Amino acid sequence: MLDRLVKLFEERKIFRRKRKNWKIKTLAILIYFAGLSYRKTSKILRDFESFSYEAVRQWYHKCKDLFIVKKKWRRAIAIDETKVKLENKQIYVWNAIDIDEGTILAVHVSTTRTSIDDYYFLKKILKFCENKPLIIVDKGPWYRFALERLGLEYKHQKFGERNAIEQWYGLLKARLKSFWKRFPYNSSLQSVKSWIVAWCAIYNLIWR
Repeated sequence: MLDRLVKLFEERKIFRRKRKNWKIKTLAILIYFAGLSYRKTSKILRDFESFSYEAVRQWYHKCKDLFIVKKKWRRAIAIDETKVKLENKQIYVWNAIDIDEGTILAVHVSTTRTSIDDYYFLKKILKFCENKPLIIVDKGPWYRFALERLGLEYKHQKFGERNAIEQWYGLLKARLKSFWKRFPYNSSLQSVKSWIVAWCAIYNLIWR
């Protein structure tokens, strides 16, 4: 896994400078992804190479450039959203997963949870589909208008094929526990989006 990711980072030119060993950078990203803080990650690896926790943060956020999804025919997609705290506010993280592949197709972060947000998110998802796939959702009232407006077939489901997206949210929430279930103080909505996209990119590379 480590060697495969190093090769991918090299091919995509994620790190422009080679002052630090690419394998060490990749290992730092994986350790941080697994749940440690930027600071602890830099301390663990300092016997191999010295770098700051800010460097780990920058390396991790560069992974958002690895979030690339190909357009193809898709049978069914599960979508869902969850609440996350940003300082004293609630924000919403939307996610869409290809049921058959287990691949995250799109992610969105918003300050509201309305039919307009869902419409925007569905339009984003359809860019990666050659067809109009079956959409699997829960019974959130914000879904119906957008789904019908876009002419998408859908069904409500609590378990079954929706388990893939529930598992993803379980992993995300477990990771956010290291933030005390909220993003760090002074985080911006843009930095949260960057963090989430990087998380999705690494998730696709590891678990799909």
